[in-house]
Amino acid sequence: MRRREFITLLGGAAAGWPLAAYAQQAAMPVIGFLDFGRPLPNGRTIAAFRQGLAEAGYIEGRNVAIEFRWAEGQYDRLPALAADLVHHQVALIVATGSLRTAIAAKAATSTIPIVIAAGGDPVKYGLAASLYRPGSNVTGMTFITTELAGKRFDLLREMVPQATTVAYLSGGPRFLRFENEQRNMLEAARALGRHVIVAEASSDRDIEAAFETIVQRQAGALIVGAVPHFTSNSDRIVALAERHKIPAIYPFRVYALRDGLMSYGADIVSAFRHLGVEYVGRILKGEKPADLPVQTPTKYELVVNLKTAKALGLEVPPTLLATADAVIE
Repeated sequence: MRRREFITLLGGAAAGWPLAAYAQQAAMPVIGFLDFGRPLPNGRTIAAFRQGLAEAGYIEGRNVAIEFRWAEGQYDRLPALAADLVHHQVALIVATGSLRTAIAAKAATSTIPIVIAAGGDPVKYGLAASLYRPGSNVTGMTFITTELAGKRFDLLREMVPQATTVAYLSGGPRFLRFENEQRNMLEAARALGRHVIVAEASSDRDIEAAFETIVQRQAGALIVGAVPHFTSNSDRIVALAERHKIPAIYPFRVYALRDGLMSYGADIVSAFRHLGVEYVGRILKGEKPADLPVQTPTKYELVVNLKTAKALGLEVPPTLLATADAVIE
């Protein structure tokens, strides 16, 4: 009897092992996705991020889940949203849209891996010891935006050579990269013999007033800064430039897709795919963020909207068309 009982007990335990293993496997990792902007779970960047995850072997709903949190352009919401993801014990946090998003995530946890995708220097703000070896729970991609001022000025001069006064729409002192971006912008203008009008819009409410300043001071062209709440208001900003007939260059393709005249900046879609493959995928497989270097994008793109150029009465120079990565007709 004892022998029979032992075999029965052993058989029952063995039968339970696969169930336990299955239950453990079924508890798939959850990615916390914290973004400064407004809900765009089906946007191009999110689609590219999902593609990158898939290339790394992670399919949402099959072996990984994503929990989205959106600050809707409000900096003061970020700490609570980051704390909420930590409370839900996510496997890692993707912090995008603003360097402040990464700062909020870092303040909420020193142990959960954080993968960033934002402009600015993570070393300067204490998120990483160095770009090559972050040495903490933070790594990811930093977009060069302020350093592209000279290139944007040059492209705008080629498109609108008669504009001697150029407006620069700035995020103001609340914007972390304000000083660097404004300094680079003024240096680029001086080198090209252009006068710059700085119009600050430190919040959504200030955008219309900033455009009034630009119009009153008779700027012949406009450079829009790479500011997170500008991207969240890209439709508004493009519409205001169109209403006032101001030729403008923007920092990201999304503006040109929404009828902005032209854009020059990092290929954000490609960068988000890279984020999924080279950072999130590798960390989910066990690599440490401290050992993964922070990278900058390798691809930058010029996008020209011919329809908007025509509406503004501009003839796009053949050299711009030849060098454009995308032309919207």
